[in-house]
Amino acid sequence: MTERALAKLAGRPDLRAIAAWVRKGASVLDLGCGDGLLLKHLAQTRAARGYGLEIADEKVIACVANGVNVIQTDIERGLSGFDDASFDYVILSLTLQAVRRTEAVVMEMLRVGREAIVTFPNFGQWEARWQVLRGTMPVSKTLPYQWYDTPNVHLCTIRDFDNFCATHRIGVLERLVFRDGSVVRFLPNLRGSVAVYRIRGGG
Repeated sequence: MTERALAKLAGRPDLRAIAAWVRKGASVLDLGCGDGLLLKHLAQTRAARGYGLEIADEKVIACVANGVNVIQTDIERGLSGFDDASFDYVILSLTLQAVRRTEAVVMEMLRVGREAIVTFPNFGQWEARWQVLRGTMPVSKTLPYQWYDTPNVHLCTIRDFDNFCATHRIGVLERLVFRDGSVVRFLPNLRGSVAVYRIRGGG
């Protein structure tokens, strides 16, 4: 791992949580995999094997440079090219809020993967609520975009995602909430900035 890759992992507690949850030798599909550094890290530390899906040309090129198997495709079009339960884990890391067909994508993850890992910025954090009360859209380290240039289309809170899982009979196997790299256990929906879920269908 390069210093850049290690620095990225150190600055992303959700990525560290994912790496801790993926068992050794597992098969992994990473949706919106970016430059592929998470998959590379999982291959090196957990002997994981698998693919990344990415649509942006420059990120696909970065994946190839990092030695990661990557397929250039739009995850919004579904995962019909993959059989049921063809991966141990399907990962969607800090991409949920930018997905337009959220329900369909999550259900496809649970079809293709025996388990899914989803991470997202928590719109319910108190700083975000305070900014909305003051009449502006929130901007923070985990929500760094201005309203006019944001890729985010479906922001949600931890409580929203809990309700989504309950109504769709999705089992929550584990959940971690972070703030500034530390785990938040007291009032996570109010205090946490990033949520990490390990889920399974038919719960």
